[in-house]
Amino acid sequence: MTLAMLLLAWLFQIATPLVILGDRLSVFISPKPFFWIMGRVGGYNHLKQLGVGSSIFGQILVGAMGGMVYGLVRRAFLFGTLGLLFAGGTTAIARKLFRIATFSYDGTQYKGPDVQAITPNDQFYCVTKNVVDPRVDEGLWHLEVTGLVQHPHTYRLLDFNSMEMIDQETTLMCISNGLDAGLMSNAVWRGIPMGDLLEAASPLPGAERVRLHGVDNYTDTVPFQKAMTPTTLIAFKMNGTELPDRHGFPARAIVPGYFGEKHVKWLTRIEVTKADAKGFYETQGWGPNFIVPTRSRIDIPYNESWIKIADAAKGVPVKGVAFGGDRGISRVEFSSDDGESWDEAKIDYPGTNLTWALWSFNWAPDDDVDDYTLVVRATDGEGKVQEFEEDRAFTSGITGFHKIIVHIFA
Repeated sequence: MTLAMLLLAWLFQIATPLVILGDRLSVFISPKPFFWIMGRVGGYNHLKQLGVGSSIFGQILVGAMGGMVYGLVRRAFLFGTLGLLFAGGTTAIARKLFRIATFSYDGTQYKGPDVQAITPNDQFYCVTKNVVDPRVDEGLWHLEVTGLVQHPHTYRLLDFNSMEMIDQETTLMCISNGLDAGLMSNAVWRGIPMGDLLEAASPLPGAERVRLHGVDNYTDTVPFQKAMTPTTLIAFKMNGTELPDRHGFPARAIVPGYFGEKHVKWLTRIEVTKADAKGFYETQGWGPNFIVPTRSRIDIPYNESWIKIADAAKGVPVKGVAFGGDRGISRVEFSSDDGESWDEAKIDYPGTNLTWALWSFNWAPDDDVDDYTLVVRATDGEGKVQEFEEDRAFTSGITGFHKIIVHIFA
């Protein structure tokens, strides 16, 4: 049985119980215990590896033991030997499955001294719930527009070749991105406004939300009016090339200003629904606020850096990123005294209202040998200063300020 399941996953990318069990169970785990479990095992990627690995190992072990017991009962050790050979073959296939699984790139972060305005595709942050991500056959793929519409329609990939595409630079950020983390990246997406397809389908009265469906059975929802906004796209290209498999080939949603989970990958159905519709993570308990708050981050120097006072006297380059969802960034400020006073930083790359901004500051510490707490804060394009929102639940994304400690020594 194990051998058959692994062959299906390896040769045909067919989901097996080993792959989908976590999806079906995790929706019943609320975010708080889910985070506790992840913390105990070292993160979501490790949790997936532990679950799949233990399932496979358990089945292999039981199969081998069963073969040996059967062999002893029948006084034919040959059966036990065959059981061990079966276990060895299954292990080899399991290694191949591991190589095609998401373990090597799930949780990819983009941060540090080499951050560019446009993130290269292979470095773009990636989070997936799947053990094995879909590899979609473009000849079989289709996109349905259904639900509360007068004219449901199904599109094939070739149908979009005659439609006018637009290029739009947009930054995506994961809802679980920490203040110091790199689950945030920026790309130029090419696609069509989702509203064009919705308008052609003639939505019916009562249309309040749009539920987006992925090939991997993932779903999420956005308000109907947000789906109709011209900047909400169905994207087919990323930085000038077709979408990589891990980023949703052949089509994904781009929903500026909302957390990454709303940008559904491997999009295959757009369903117009009533107000009570929910998606995968909404059912799990995430939200209710999925709008990205204003955030900023220090990329260099690193936390707990030690800098000689002679080098610090020449100036310490500080730089990082700031992101205001779909509101843009108008100002970035830097503090070296834990927010007691602020200096205006230079915005090196302002981006657009839909992207992050890259900033820098040439810090000249006091002549004293001391420990300094560096902090950054940003102001969005609407004039609202970044803040810690005390009443915002962590299930709606954390807020606050990124701080690092720098030691100046003689």
